[in-house]
Amino acid sequence: MIAWLERFQNLDRRWIFLGMAIAIVVPMLVPISFAFRVDERVQRLYDTVEALPAGSTVLVSADFDPTARPEIEPFFRAHLTHLFRKNVRVVVVTLWDTAPPLVAPIIEEMAKKYGKTYGTDYAFLGFKPGKELAIKGIGENIYQTFPSDPRGNRVGDLPIMQGKKQAKDFDLISSVSAGFPGTKEYVLQIQAQYDLPMISSCTAVSGPDYIPYYKAHMLKGLAAGMPGSAQYEKLVFPDGPPEGTRLLATQAINVLNLGHLYIITLIVMGNVAYFLTRKRAV
Repeated sequence: MIAWLERFQNLDRRWIFLGMAIAIVVPMLVPISFAFRVDERVQRLYDTVEALPAGSTVLVSADFDPTARPEIEPFFRAHLTHLFRKNVRVVVVTLWDTAPPLVAPIIEEMAKKYGKTYGTDYAFLGFKPGKELAIKGIGENIYQTFPSDPRGNRVGDLPIMQGKKQAKDFDLISSVSAGFPGTKEYVLQIQAQYDLPMISSCTAVSGPDYIPYYKAHMLKGLAAGMPGSAQYEKLVFPDGPPEGTRLLATQAINVLNLGHLYIITLIVMGNVAYFLTRKRAV
């Protein structure tokens, strides 16, 4: 036993790397599901959307880039599913120039899946530069901030935008944020001023910064990082993914869980080996 533990302490690191590779690849090939609980902040986010009556209109600001896509896209997809299933109208904008190529195809895919009509049930107003100034413009006059959409339609003429000249005219603001400008700027520029109902999904690194806004009731719900996206998927799809689709965050969180379990096991075994062989080494 002691001899085996000594060999373990001198294990070639390449075997450790191989074990990590297996821990990552296996959940991708074989369905493995670890149980996890839903955080209160994610549950409140889900409940806020669930409480919206049919016909409500939600303004979604999708602000992320390819590097944040693994964390943010699963939430964005589940969010659109949740809204469209409830027959809530969706208006999407973005403040990031990297977002339109990522966001637009997802919107069209989900709208087609649920039989939604552009201009009536949903709209994508496109990208607006200006950061905080653009957010302030959304709060004051969306028609001026986004004169036309990427399709060439005058935003003020779209049926979905009738009576929706300012941010306060929407029933809910949803910030899908990977950083600056994003959730923090929406809270500071318009949420605090107009006392708007607002929820947020963000990257894991930004989550702790936004928790004070949640505790101050400035955010009605918050989903942070891959765990937040997976928890939201669990609520939106309680019976599992629809046929022919995958729950991206849930699959990814299983990979992370198995990888973390592997690392914890190595740490425990390393400490046990050290303490059991320490006297012999002396």
